[in-house]
Amino acid sequence: MESSHTNSLLVYAKHITPRLSYIVSTLFSNATVTDSQDRFFLHKGIKINYSADKINSDELWVVPYGLLTEQGIRKQAIDCFEWAGMNFFFATNGDLPFDIFSASFYLLTRYEEYLPHELDQYGRYSHTNSLAYKEGFLKLPLVNLWIQMFEGYLTKRNQNSAIRNQNSKFNFVPTYDIDIAYSYLHKPVWKNVAGFYRDLLQGKFEQVMERGNVYSGRKKDPFDVFDWMDSLHEKYRLQPIYFFLTILKRGKFDKNLLARSKALQQLYQRLSKIYITGLHPSWQSGTDEWLLGKELKTLENIIQKPVIISRNHYLRFTVPHSYRRLMAAGIKDDYSMAYGTINGFRASYTLPFSWYDLEQESVTGLVIHPFCFMEANSFFEQGYSAEEAGEEIQYYFDVVKKVNGEFITLFHNHFLTEQPEWIGWRRMYEDFLEKNFG
Repeated sequence: MESSHTNSLLVYAKHITPRLSYIVSTLFSNATVTDSQDRFFLHKGIKINYSADKINSDELWVVPYGLLTEQGIRKQAIDCFEWAGMNFFFATNGDLPFDIFSASFYLLTRYEEYLPHELDQYGRYSHTNSLAYKEGFLKLPLVNLWIQMFEGYLTKRNQNSAIRNQNSKFNFVPTYDIDIAYSYLHKPVWKNVAGFYRDLLQGKFEQVMERGNVYSGRKKDPFDVFDWMDSLHEKYRLQPIYFFLTILKRGKFDKNLLARSKALQQLYQRLSKIYITGLHPSWQSGTDEWLLGKELKTLENIIQKPVIISRNHYLRFTVPHSYRRLMAAGIKDDYSMAYGTINGFRASYTLPFSWYDLEQESVTGLVIHPFCFMEANSFFEQGYSAEEAGEEIQYYFDVVKKVNGEFITLFHNHFLTEQPEWIGWRRMYEDFLEKNFG
């Protein structure tokens, strides 16, 4: 019985819905929802009254906004406001000025992405549509900050504040997308010859020399930085995740070596023996849907292991369709929850969480791992120098650490080369690791 556990959290609601059960269990450990007032009165632990009427004096009273008892999806009238230096919405009258459960549910489920919206140039949900961007809290893990505030409020009321999320221990996970394993090596001769003359005609003499040196064996391929990355992981005791683009045919946005390439297979086999590895579903698989299962099976055959994690190429996905496809293919964990146009917290959250399918009103077995920093956004979309990106990654590291979240970064091997245009980014990443883990 929960009434005997002083560290447990009991939430009372007149009506228990799948939405309420989901968000309570996502945000808080040791939490249970009940519709019994008798059980609520007898409970010796932390009590949250989630109803329109106050029940007793030793509860924390949160007045429902109404989202969690609704069914279906509709445009919500959202008015944001500031209180105690923080952003809130879904204002209600209780011990807190808003409904933390409804607001968190809205953000984590990506409710707004089910509504009609503008697409970016790649056919993705545009970050400019989002409430977080419009209201200026995209750079904050707002839901995690709300939870901290919640705990602080309970502490002030002299209650045993033992509601911290069960996963809430700071963790750093470096991840890498292998979009282009090699710059010159292992490609058809005609392609290197064509590239040689193109660079020559365009006056790119450094690249002409580099290509020649690599192709003749005098120099290592510039994108082959995998040994250097290994040394970083060993030095700083890191456990990275690699996502492999495994293409059956090349396309405008899928430029890696083909999956049948022996060199690519050997690279993937080597890395998969050391690290956690997942599929990087191709751009084409987002259009030709039969390709997803084919790419997954191909990668499994290459590395001789089951593949149950993924991150979509170009972060190209839509809810709920893309997630349902991943689940149908056997994917258990996805790392695509971020924007490909700007850094920040797409779901306003920085811990893994189960995906809730709004259309089917059900919790699924797919776990979402949101991340907030990708070096390609810093460079291509935000126009940052390596130094500015170094400040940005440190900012996100510090913010996530303060809320005991999971800090996931995304780098590409071709950003970490010793080529003149990228050496600064390589040093930036190494400096960041040395500062925080050295």
